[in-house]
Amino acid sequence: MLDDANWPSEPLNAIVCINMIHISPWTAAEGLMQLAERSLMRPGGLLYLYGPYREAEVPLAPSNAAFDDSLKARDPAWGLRDRGEVETLARSHGLALTLRRAMPANNLSLIFRRI
Repeated sequence: MLDDANWPSEPLNAIVCINMIHISPWTAAEGLMQLAERSLMRPGGLLYLYGPYREAEVPLAPSNAAFDDSLKARDPAWGLRDRGEVETLARSHGLALTLRRAMPANNLSLIFRRI
């Protein structure tokens, strides 16, 4: 459940989330999307996500596979998220993926726009 007692009540232009959803339970990603749906200006507010993801069409880099194993060893609820599942979650909260950009160290920048 999203505890939004300390979040701003006015509309936001953007939310930036770096290296969070893989080092937290999936419920944290769900809470982030709820916040984005409620807080981002419509239309056009942006949610920027940065970090490593699994992608069906891209082989997982050995370093990311080792990182994923390490995360899951620390907490079974952690781990690299499937980009497609993140997109599906975002869509269910009124967000559309508008940019996927490969970044250094096998990370991705994902930009979602509030629709």
